[in-house]
Amino acid sequence: MVVRVDWRSALSFVGTVSKFMTLPLLVPLAAALVYGESPLPFVVTVAAAYLVGVALERLRPDPDLGHREGFLFVALTWLIVPLLGTIPYLVAGQGSVAGVENALFESTSGFTTTGATVLAEISIDRHGHAILLWRQLTQWLGGMGIIVLMVAILPKLSVGGAQLMREEAPGFSIEKLKPSIRETARSLWKVYIGFTVLAFGCYYALHLADLAPNMGLYNAVAHALTTLPTGGFSPEARSIEAFSPAVQWTVMPFMLVAGTNFALLWYAFRGAPERLLGNTEFRSYLGTLGAVGVILLGLLVTGIGIAESPVNVGPLIGDFEAAARHGLFQSLSFVTTTGYASMDFNTWSTPTLTVLLFVMFLGGSVGSAAGSVKIVRWFVIQRYVRREFTKTVHPEAVRPIRTSTEVLDEDTVSGLLAFTLLFVALFALSTLLIYFDAVRVGLELTTLDAMSVAMATLGNIGPGFGLAGPMENFLPFSVPAKLYMVFLMWIGRLEILSVLVILTPTYWWK
Repeated sequence: MVVRVDWRSALSFVGTVSKFMTLPLLVPLAAALVYGESPLPFVVTVAAAYLVGVALERLRPDPDLGHREGFLFVALTWLIVPLLGTIPYLVAGQGSVAGVENALFESTSGFTTTGATVLAEISIDRHGHAILLWRQLTQWLGGMGIIVLMVAILPKLSVGGAQLMREEAPGFSIEKLKPSIRETARSLWKVYIGFTVLAFGCYYALHLADLAPNMGLYNAVAHALTTLPTGGFSPEARSIEAFSPAVQWTVMPFMLVAGTNFALLWYAFRGAPERLLGNTEFRSYLGTLGAVGVILLGLLVTGIGIAESPVNVGPLIGDFEAAARHGLFQSLSFVTTTGYASMDFNTWSTPTLTVLLFVMFLGGSVGSAAGSVKIVRWFVIQRYVRREFTKTVHPEAVRPIRTSTEVLDEDTVSGLLAFTLLFVALFALSTLLIYFDAVRVGLELTTLDAMSVAMATLGNIGPGFGLAGPMENFLPFSVPAKLYMVFLMWIGRLEILSVLVILTPTYWWK
């Protein structure tokens, strides 16, 4: 058989991405110099990324990436970039991320904006400002998408840019905001950067107004870098719980924005807000957030949602403001897959955690930084089921499935159903594997905890329950389990199909 994939070309383009990764590394390198910390971890990583890039580029690619090569390029980019991202942790050699498997877990969690961590002690005193800033920056780079960034920067990727962007975030077609796909990618990044800067300004303004004493310049930058990509990493061990209620209320609208289709936001700022407000998915997204927030509010304010022996819960029972704040905050955090925590929801009751597990499957909008299944897919599935009921009664009826902007063809609907089925099946399999591995090594993990861990990594959500709760970490899991979770984060970020397709013989030979 003859291999039908030009893998040399795909690897060469990965080399170009590797070379460009030296630029963001200059940010933590500068921070190290400013704070008087060792710049060595970043000097070594810059050198390694550049040398890897030069070596791969020597494979001399075809000027245009074919359809098959595009799949390989995207999958390898999201595999190799996190591998390069482990180098600062390994060279620094501090704390739990000094081990290879833990560094790979942390780096992959960062770039895929998962937010799950193996840091046993998140402390600037232990790890330094620069390393933790790199940890935050990996999420910001991964939020809008490495490929979207490369299409915006590299002229030679503009020809097949639309295909590459679809493969990085498969789903519905990429809508051109400008005549060229390169200008479209730049427009999306402008929206992303603009809201990041606005988040930083709002967070730091609270500090200047003496409403958030510990939200200083460093923390404002760090949290702005992880809010918009729905990442969830924080330099504070107790996440957003470490800050005042004013900060928690301020973070919420930015999580809402991060889970919204950035193309719709671009239209809104260009004088067409009706494109946003009239969008079916956006309205479903707001309705879902409101419904989940009200459910959590009711459970918390009445005490039903709190475990019998709560720890660090605070006086939520009867406190409408606190219950509303935590309920709405965690609703936004879970639906948008941000992974922030305004309090330790491990102290909530099993029924409340079950609600949160269900919310993990929702996801934000297509075209946003959110992970998981996405609201629009559930909307289309609901329309599909309703159509099947109608066809049962009226077999000859023709009922196309519509969104607010288009009529979906049957291939799109079939692909959507296939993705959702694969997602649920992989979630079920992963739950079993994680649970039985925990039993094997003697970890106390309930079935609900195992389900949350599988969903937290596959859906790029971040914290789970129990051992993997918001104030805990994934360090206790075995090495094989953590490596499997790395696979789940990788395949979840590319929404399964872009990875699975390259594992089939048909892709390579036919």
